[in-house]
Amino acid sequence: MKAVGIILAGGNNKKMGELSKKRAIAAMPIAGSYRGIDFALSSMSNSHIQKVAVFTQYNTKSINEHLSSSKWWDFGRKQGGLYVFTPTITAENSNWYMGTADSIYQNLDFLKSSHEPYVVIAAGDGVYKLDFNKVLEYHIQKKADITVVCTQLPPGEDPTRFGLIKMDEDSRIVEFEEKPVVANATTISTGIYIIRRRPLIELIEKCAQEGRYDFVNDILVRYRGLKRIYGYKMTDYWSNISTKESYYRTNMDFLKPEVRDYFFNQYPDIYSKVDDLPPAKYNVGSKVKNSLISSGSIINGTVENSILFKKVFVGNNCVVRNSIILNDVYLGDNCVIENCIVESRDTIRANSYHCGEHGVKVVVEQNSRYLL
Repeated sequence: MKAVGIILAGGNNKKMGELSKKRAIAAMPIAGSYRGIDFALSSMSNSHIQKVAVFTQYNTKSINEHLSSSKWWDFGRKQGGLYVFTPTITAENSNWYMGTADSIYQNLDFLKSSHEPYVVIAAGDGVYKLDFNKVLEYHIQKKADITVVCTQLPPGEDPTRFGLIKMDEDSRIVEFEEKPVVANATTISTGIYIIRRRPLIELIEKCAQEGRYDFVNDILVRYRGLKRIYGYKMTDYWSNISTKESYYRTNMDFLKPEVRDYFFNQYPDIYSKVDDLPPAKYNVGSKVKNSLISSGSIINGTVENSILFKKVFVGNNCVVRNSIILNDVYLGDNCVIENCIVESRDTIRANSYHCGEHGVKVVVEQNSRYLL
């Protein structure tokens, strides 16, 4: 594919609460074995994009460790490859990224030194599979300046946290409101765009000269009447994980057979960093129903309608229902966890009871099992 990829993975959202204190949203664990950024990276790899840049900023440790080897997504190559950029102090600039457009501007040399005619820009907090070749064919067919991948608003989502789009009969975008107070549309932007490389460089440089920093407001919204901006309707599964509730709901979607089949059994695949861990172990007396149990876990109690990530230990007589247990969690004997998200590397003491009675409860224990 004659395009270079950019993944914007530097953001944070206060609606994630304590879940984003350890990591960027793009590094949030998904479906037992994946991270949020894996879906954008895998879609680019499967679309034969050979050169991808990831722009990180907030809590970069976790995502940098995850991206430490590019071989998992087939970016270990002599030409192209995977590049990770964080804000850098230079003679001209010493700021953090002040917005999505500014993050591209601070790494503009990456685009200028590339030779691909097109750029695919994607957010790192979406869960989906997408063939960017089809989007590029659509972009060329429409003779578009910019193509925005959009989808119908999923049920239960808050429309005011998305960019809302209205299109004419030819799918040209006539209205674009970013996170409006009042929602008057049901078609939303997925944060995925295609644009030619040279016009993108010109637009980003113009934004910088005018002191503008946001790609959506200062390019898409501002130029929608001057540029040919089209919407590409995505009909397959797509979800955003930038709030606690949407993160919980997205993970729980993987308990549905049709969602699991779409991501795990249908081509193309989703790739991720692989840990050398033993298979999950179910000891005598354990009961598991409609759950995803990841490698390295040991189950002694009851697990129902839940997702357990890697290296989770469930003690004797424990009950876990409708919950997400992140990596490397130890649940002591006789614990009850319902409607919760348990933060990674936590130790839940024996006989503890945690229940999300009014929505999802995030459980964070400020202790270490090695000090007990």
